[in-house]
Amino acid sequence: MFGLKLKQKCVAVTLLAGLMVSGAGIMQAQSTRRTRRESNVNRQARIARIVKDTYSHKWEAGGGGGYLRYRSGQDLQRNNEITFWLSGTRYFNPKLGIEADIRGAFGNAKISPYNEFLKFNPQISQYAFMAGPSYRFYAKEKTAVSVFALGGAGVGKFDTGSKGIPSSLLGTWPSETRAAFSAGLNIDYNFYPNLALRVTPTYLGTTFGGTIQNNAGVNIGLVYRFGRNK
Repeated sequence: MFGLKLKQKCVAVTLLAGLMVSGAGIMQAQSTRRTRRESNVNRQARIARIVKDTYSHKWEAGGGGGYLRYRSGQDLQRNNEITFWLSGTRYFNPKLGIEADIRGAFGNAKISPYNEFLKFNPQISQYAFMAGPSYRFYAKEKTAVSVFALGGAGVGKFDTGSKGIPSSLLGTWPSETRAAFSAGLNIDYNFYPNLALRVTPTYLGTTFGGTIQNNAGVNIGLVYRFGRNK
């Protein structure tokens, strides 16, 4: 009889210990899930703060270099040009802004295949001064994408490096100031809320000689953000 009671007590103690261990495990699992939920909430709140901090800036200023494929004359082959760009944008809200843009492009017109008497390819350059709207349609913690459409004036210099030979004999466009326009995407990778790497696939239209030149290229550089929209 004593042995039976002892066994029953041992079984009861074992069951109680098992229940306590199970209860502790359940409580620990619930605590872990609650901690994970709180961590996710905190992470999302942190990201939301960074996004707000990044895209509440009033101003953006940027600059860099790039590449442009350009046709320098009606009957000339396209030539490769290196470019520089400077831009400033005033944002009225996290999405909409007005962008001002200055660009320059430098290359050598392919004269030799066109004119057998000219055995050199003179240096040419173009400059564009444009402004227009910019719309940021994608904005995340690390990346943003905006689209822009700009218009203004283009300055062409097609015979300044031709050793005195005028553009009419070179077969290039005349050196003049004409309308210019551009459209493209600004693709930003944010290092910090106020500093980003920008890559811009772009179209540039110029109208030298009374015709439209359709040119494509890409720019790359850095963008710095400052000021705050209230």
